Amino acid sequence: MPRTGRGPLPIPLSEGAEVAEDSPSDALTLGRRIRHFRTRQRLTLRELATAVDSTTSQLSLVENGRREPRLSLLKAVAAAVGVELGDLLAPEPPPNRRAELEIELERAQRSPLFAGLGVARVRPGRTLPMDALESLVALHAELTRRATEAITTPEEARRANTALRLLMRERDNYLPEIEELGEAAVRGAGYTVGALTHSTVSNLARSLGFDIVHVEDLPHSTRTVTDLANGRIYLPPASIPGGHGLRSLALQAIAHRMLEHTRPVSYADFLRQRVEINYFAAACLIPRSAAVDYLERRKRNKDLAIEDFRDAFGVTHEAAALRFTNIATAHLGIPVHFLRVGDDGALYRGYENDGVGLPADAHGAIEGRYVCRHWAARAAFDRQTRTSEFHQYTDTPAGTFWCSTQTGRATSGEFSITVGVPFNHAKWFRGRETDRRAASTCPDEGCCRRPEKALSERWSEHSWPSAALHAQILAPLPSGTFPGVDDGEVYAFLEANAPRG
Repeated sequence: MPRTGRGPLPIPLSEGAEVAEDSPSDALTLGRRIRHFRTRQRLTLRELATAVDSTTSQLSLVENGRREPRLSLLKAVAAAVGVELGDLLAPEPPPNRRAELEIELERAQRSPLFAGLGVARVRPGRTLPMDALESLVALHAELTRRATEAITTPEEARRANTALRLLMRERDNYLPEIEELGEAAVRGAGYTVGALTHSTVSNLARSLGFDIVHVEDLPHSTRTVTDLANGRIYLPPASIPGGHGLRSLALQAIAHRMLEHTRPVSYADFLRQRVEINYFAAACLIPRSAAVDYLERRKRNKDLAIEDFRDAFGVTHEAAALRFTNIATAHLGIPVHFLRVGDDGALYRGYENDGVGLPADAHGAIEGRYVCRHWAARAAFDRQTRTSEFHQYTDTPAGTFWCSTQTGRATSGEFSITVGVPFNHAKWFRGRETDRRAASTCPDEGCCRRPEKALSERWSEHSWPSAALHAQILAPLPSGTFPGVDDGEVYAFLEANAPRG
């Protein structure tokens, strides 16, 4: 599979360099492989040192992963223990379970987390019983899990999400490597033009060795489950309302394989993977070449419209709006902003590279902040007829922006999807002729957040509202390797649905 450049890359052996305590290299695996072959030949460290014209102290450093040996020494060692040089440098896992456990324990004891405990190291030598080694490795894994869980607070998650949003803004919300990977994948599966079909998605899954299986009993904490052992991607029933979303779910599951994702090591890593699989799904549902060709033609005609883009590729309005943000700046030269806003005015999701200035807290997080009442994202809720997009110009402290908004309804309530651009780019869009204009001075509280003076004087001392408490305010952030997922439920599901015989 093509690499995305995000996974760990092999580091070549240097000429006898010392290895730092936190070195990411695989020197430790190499050292344990040397030890394995040495003990298999019943050679002591001293005997091997004599055979290769080295010292026991130098070979001890090598076997413990603290020194990367010269290539000449490696060749001599390979000859002395009766193996080929490639056997020592092979990329495969450690030669046996004990070597694997010794490596895990050694790495754990070199971590800052272990150093902070202030306890002595345990030498993972041959005299350490196997069951003790297993227990120590399991204890360190649990310590790491608990430490990770402890730092994954809502504040940490918001910081990670903000950092990721700012990174995507720097890139104009455009990831060319994933664009190329997504388009190549669907073209190879038979896509030609128009909306991506379910059968094409199934072809893509089969090309990777997976069958798509629809089930009624998916674990409640999951959207999809992939059985890596039996080559199955489990999805909700195909007959559920809005089944077009099943293509996206399947493509997101496929994306983990195509992008060579490994288990996330932090909440930030989890969020990055989520962004990447969503991007891959979008790049498959609306392939770049088809999208750019369509949008460039509409731009030339000054007839860009998200609702037409949506219908041309058979996706939701939100999916079309988000996909437009990927293409708009990189291929059309149009800076843009995107908002998903609840009917209470809270911002659920946002992106901008046009300087509109999204509402944010002191740390830059935008989720849960309230959008100005005068912005199109909220004004659209006040209209009676909502079958078409709502257009509005809004004067703000950052300049004048033209916006197109469509409203929808989810189980959690109504929401709006907005795509907006600076005034001088409105000329490319249908709806630019609207005479609806509003003015916003937010974040000045006098704009829309302070009550009228007369109403305040009448009611401030005669009201006592009971606030609706959002459950997520008090809920702990979901923890675990895959945040929010009940592992026990998932494993039981896989066991119940695994093919028999």
